[in-house]
Amino acid sequence: MIHDFAIIGAGMAGASLAAELAPHARVLLLEAEAAPGYHATGRSAAFWEETYGGPGVVPLTRASGPYLAEHGFLTIRGALYLGRAEDRAALAAHRQTFTAAGVEIVPCEGKALSAMVPLLRPEWCLGLHQPACADIDVAGLHQHYLARARQHGAQLACRAEVTGLRRSGGVWQIATARGENFAAAAIVNAAGAWADEVAVRAGASPIGLAPLRRTVVVLRVDPPAPADLPLVLDINGGFYFKPDAGRLWLSPHDEIPSAPCDAAPEELDVAVAIDRFEKVTQWRIAAVERRWAGLRSFAPDRLPAYGPDPEVPGFIWFAGQGGFGIQTAPAAARLTAQGLLGLGPDAMTAALDREAYAPARLLLQPGKQGLAL
Repeated sequence: MIHDFAIIGAGMAGASLAAELAPHARVLLLEAEAAPGYHATGRSAAFWEETYGGPGVVPLTRASGPYLAEHGFLTIRGALYLGRAEDRAALAAHRQTFTAAGVEIVPCEGKALSAMVPLLRPEWCLGLHQPACADIDVAGLHQHYLARARQHGAQLACRAEVTGLRRSGGVWQIATARGENFAAAAIVNAAGAWADEVAVRAGASPIGLAPLRRTVVVLRVDPPAPADLPLVLDINGGFYFKPDAGRLWLSPHDEIPSAPCDAAPEELDVAVAIDRFEKVTQWRIAAVERRWAGLRSFAPDRLPAYGPDPEVPGFIWFAGQGGFGIQTAPAAARLTAQGLLGLGPDAMTAALDREAYAPARLLLQPGKQGLAL
């Protein structure tokens, strides 16, 4: 059987795109691990925050919000960006940039700030509240997309690391580690941190993806974290934390370059996270109960790459989602599927600019000739 699309990677990216393509095409999902979602998807900090990823990502995030809410995957929490007196300019710039993009941002200080974050050290006296921020049910969303894909006939093959790609007569021949070969008219590269490696295997140029390690620790604190605590972020990108069943999920907001791998937390990064947290609040840390790390992969301009490769026919990018791939999944998948299927925009994608995320911006350098598809 020749599939129309073989999607390499069955994390949130691959699963969401498979769900959008499957009603219209024959889709195969190839996953290297024993089950989908083992890497970045399974290690997400699980929030939908409108400014996360920067101004270029805001349209995707905001377009995805209604879908996530309507299907029950969001629980409103609110976000609070914190700063000290010397951070007033950074807070003002953040507010100006993102209110212009339509994000609701409310200045917060004094007693109102202390009420939102108990035991806050007094030097952290300025804040910006974003009331629409929400927790995401990541596992539920991922299973939703896998189920939709299966319902429309998509096939999933696990333990199927792609070991060879060869295009002949307009068809990709795909060799896998499980010894089974597949065929497809088009390959979709949704391999996360491994996406550049997959591209090279297919004879395409890499786009310069940088996998960056991010650490999360779960703290048992005294007193327990209140359930209504917002997602709290440093305006300078030094930390974020949020509550979970009385515990706190804490990250030092680290971006440590890494080779594609099964990421693990480093003790130094855990220590940095705790040190930064203790400089912000007076909470007593009773125990570090869990720790993990995941890889967030960025293109050089930190925008995702969605769409056909400009040089290799039948090779499609769906990669470079950084840390915002979960919160943008509905709109990113819908926009990309519409482009691949030749469909027009709908209410979700009408305001999105597909060209802003096209891989050609990263691959076609001045003076370099690409092949028309």
